[in-house]
Amino acid sequence: MASSAACSKAFNNALFSALFATCLAAVLVSGFQFEVGEKTGWTKPTGKEPETYNQWAAKNRFHIGDTLNFKYQNDSVLVVSSADYLNCNTSNPISKFEDGNTVFEFDRSGFFYFISGQPGNCKSGQKLIVRVMHPSEVEAPELAPSPSAAGGGDSGRDWVSPSANSTTKIFFVSYLVTALAGLFVFLYVFM
Repeated sequence: MASSAACSKAFNNALFSALFATCLAAVLVSGFQFEVGEKTGWTKPTGKEPETYNQWAAKNRFHIGDTLNFKYQNDSVLVVSSADYLNCNTSNPISKFEDGNTVFEFDRSGFFYFISGQPGNCKSGQKLIVRVMHPSEVEAPELAPSPSAAGGGDSGRDWVSPSANSTTKIFFVSYLVTALAGLFVFLYVFM
């Protein structure tokens, strides 16, 4: 009888651990946070940046549940219509944020338009368009060019591997958490 109770307790503990790990994995992979402007944050461009905000956005894949983190000082982030984006119109924003550390979560697929609320900053390039992918869209894996195709016979020294997008990062985190949870459950049950 004692052995049956111990076995039942071990099973319940293993089941609880597996459920907890699954919930933790779901929380961890529910969305990816992107840092707008990375090290420099959301600032008026000087012209010395390696890329524009839109070039940065084009390199990433955004999904529902992902977030943008805007870090700024003496500025604001405006979510605007496409027409207001094109005209840098700050007078009628859909949403306005002024806290200096704004986290904006994508709640739907489609296009989102962001501009600075400071006069002149948008026309200087402080604006961002983000396209959030629809869940039904299937991403084909990006194939890296072969070193011979990229470098023109220079042994591939000009070849640069593509950066990981949010789907790749989420997949890796999901895989890692699932493997780790499985290891803990295995060790708990059999040790």
